[in-house]
Order: sequence, then structure tokens, then C-alpha cells
Amino acid sequence: MMMKQQQHQQQQKQHIAIFTTASLPWLTGTAVNPLFRAAYLAKDGQRRVTLVIPWLTLNHQLLVYPNNITFASPSHQEAYVRRWLEDRVSFPLGFELLFYPGKFATDKRSILPVGDISDAIPDEEADIAVLEEPEHLTWFHHGKKWKTKFNYVIGIVHTNYLEYVKREKQGRLKAFLLKYLNSWVVGIYCHKVIRLSDATQEYPKSIVCNVHGVNPKFLEIGLKKLEQQKLQEQPFTKGAYYIGKMVWSKGYKELLKLLKKHQKELAGLEVDLYGSGEDSEEIKEAARKLDLTVNVYPGRDHADPLFHNYKVFLNPSTTDVVCTTTAEALAMGKIVVCADHTSNEFFKQFPNCRVYDDGKGFVRATLKALGEQPSQLTEQQRHELSWEAATQRFISASDLNRLSRADSNLSKRSLFASSSISVGKNLEDMSAYIHFLASGFETSRTAFGAIPGSLQPDEELCKDLGLTLKTPSRSSLKED
Repeated sequence: MMMKQQQHQQQQKQHIAIFTTASLPWLTGTAVNPLFRAAYLAKDGQRRVTLVIPWLTLNHQLLVYPNNITFASPSHQEAYVRRWLEDRVSFPLGFELLFYPGKFATDKRSILPVGDISDAIPDEEADIAVLEEPEHLTWFHHGKKWKTKFNYVIGIVHTNYLEYVKREKQGRLKAFLLKYLNSWVVGIYCHKVIRLSDATQEYPKSIVCNVHGVNPKFLEIGLKKLEQQKLQEQPFTKGAYYIGKMVWSKGYKELLKLLKKHQKELAGLEVDLYGSGEDSEEIKEAARKLDLTVNVYPGRDHADPLFHNYKVFLNPSTTDVVCTTTAEALAMGKIVVCADHTSNEFFKQFPNCRVYDDGKGFVRATLKALGEQPSQLTEQQRHELSWEAATQRFISASDLNRLSRADSNLSKRSLFASSSISVGKNLEDMSAYIHFLASGFETSRTAFGAIPGSLQPDEELCKDLGLTLKTPSRSSLKED
């Protein structure tokens, strides 16, 4: 009897399945932020939460994971992920962790899904799906329609893909096409879209809300600095720094251009850069050519004690949507000098955020920041940076409290829920059907940028994940 009651209570709980595009040990935003989101949504025990992350075979792990870290099985990677998170939160982890098959696309420097990743959640358990980077997860989706399998689908837009694409060869044309592709797939597959800032592409029926917080470790560091300030000790003994993946598009181009143009006004300034990436050597060479002292070091965890005593974080990047390192620096009590850009709108509420709109403004803000002490954050300001506040913003923005499982089950439809696909009468179902057909041919998939052979998991992925190897359908075979 007790067992049946517990099962009934579990069924009545909302089941939130969070799908994301990356996983630790790759310390990228879409690996870290969904992990914290899952932990904090599950914290009070009111919801069942499952985090679904990509699994890569050994060869692909070596392409993306740092320091040659590899995993022999999904269970080994799960243990690594949980251990990392347990070191950063002070409560038991109440979420489940599952894997979907993925492959690393070297040209895009991204992990792309393989097969129908919605299969990770059984149909009878499908309730609410959160797609972290919904466009990325659905560009090449070939399978059940997300809106039909799940009662409610929330997309969280992390990345300003259009800005990145514009920097490529024929960038404006690519961005134009990508804008419409993104709108198409996100409209088909999501009921609700949350954009982290106005720096992202606009989508119909979307809202702007920063639903990210900072790792609690950074707030702890900030508290220690606050105590030092109150005791009138010197909490910051170093000057200016920047940390980020060492590729030109991650703010290094803008920062080195500003430093080069204003070397005379900034005479005597010393800046330390920390990062690892494809453009490391070029960035080191550009830094050496400056008259200013610009030191370049390999990337490290931003919570490393090495960073605690820096006073000023310089971040001129305009490709971020909401910069995680900016939030972390503010949480640690530092002054942040950043561009007056929509991606930084959330940070303007904090007194230690100094924005500039041109080169002269950058010089003024930097010199002023170096010459004064940071303001002491109030308890409310610290709370706004936390994952507790971010989780409440997410629940509010996504209307989760208005949707009970009992109510949402009434809206479940059968179209696309099985392997037999029928064309719906309305425009959206027709659009979804066209996408289903287009994504089912190897030639059309690869023409639009999919990884060859990613329609279904290969033998190695199936073996690792315990999946049944499927025979390719006629539609997936390359035409002669």
C-alpha cells in the first residue's frame, strides 16, 4: 500500500527532463549551467528532474575534453560529473543523469546529437522538456515531435549563433539563412522560449530573462573579500585580468584592439590573460607586439585561488549572451569593465559593473577601476547572482507553477508519438513533417552541416549506451 502511494506521488510530480549540448569535463556554459539548473530544481524534492547529456565515443572525447580526460563508460563520466558538482554545492543531489548519443563536429567546435535523442525519456515518463540551446538540439532532429512527446517544451537560448556566423566567410549570407532555420525549428519544437538576454536572436512568443546563477564557490570567495573590506584589510593586491576560451571571437580581438589603440593613455598598465584554445599562439604573438605588459597564461578554473586577489576584470566581448565569467567576477567582489551591450544588461544593476561605449570610455573606466576599491555587495545583490534566485526566475518565466502534470496530460496528442508519421492539418504539423522528411536524408542533412552518419547511432555508440543498433531506413541512404 505504501509503495503504491509513493508511486502515485511520483507520478503526480512534474517530471522535468533537461537536455543540453555539452558535458563536463568540458567547462563550457552549456555543460555547467544546465547541471546547476538540474541540481537546484530538484533541491526541494517537489519535482522529479532528469538531466540528459551527450555521450561521446573515445575518439570524440579526445577531440573535446581537456587534459586528455576520457571515460570508459557513461557510469564513469556520471561519477565524474556528480563529484564535480558535489564539491560546489552543499546539499544532496536529487536528480537523475542520463546520456544521449552525440558526435563532436570539429568545424563547428560543437557536440551534435545523433539519432532521436528524445528517446532517452520513455514516452510514458515524458512530461516537461527543457532544451538548452533548442536550435542546436533540433537543427538535425529526425524523430518524434518534441511538442507531442512532451506536454510542455521550454527552450533556453544560450548562444548568439548569428554573431559567430557573421565573422565567417560569406558570413552575412550564412547568418541570414541561419536566422530563418533557427526560427523554423524553434517554432516547431518549443512551446515557450526564454532568451538569456537581448543579445540573442529574437523568436516569436519569447521572453528575455537571465535564468543563470553563479557557482556558489564564487559567492563564498566574495564573502571572504567582503570580510576583509570590513576589517579595512587590502582584499585585492593584483590589477587587471581577463579569462576566457582563447579564440579571437571570445573578446580577445576587441581587448587587444583597445589596448593597442590606447597604449599611450594606458601606459604602465599590466594585464594578465588566461585561456586555452585554437587561437592561443596568434593571441600570444599579438600581445607581444604591444608596448604594454600583457601576460598570456593557460586557462584555469576561475575559482582558482590565483584569481582571488585581482581587482579588475576586463571583458570587452560582445559575442556572449550573458557572460558567466562576468557574473563570477562580480560575485567575487571585483570591479568589471565591460562594453555597453545588451548582453551586459543584467549586470548593470550592480555598482561594480562599469560600462563603456567607446575606446575613450574604456580607458576612463579601466583607470578609474584600478584607482579605487570595489563597492561592497549587499545581501540582495549577492542573492540576485545566486542559483536560488536564477531558479525562481526560471520557474516564473517558464510558468512551471501554473502547469500541473494532471492538467498537462489532458493536452497530450498522439500525432508523431509513434514511429508512423502522419501529416497534420495545421501549418505547424505540416512544417514539422517537412523538417522530418528533410532531416531523414543523408545528403540533405550533410548539405546543411550535419555530421555524416549521424542519423542513427553507430555500433560503437550503441554498445556504449546499451542501445539497439538500427538498420538505416531507405530515406537515410545516400542517393546515387
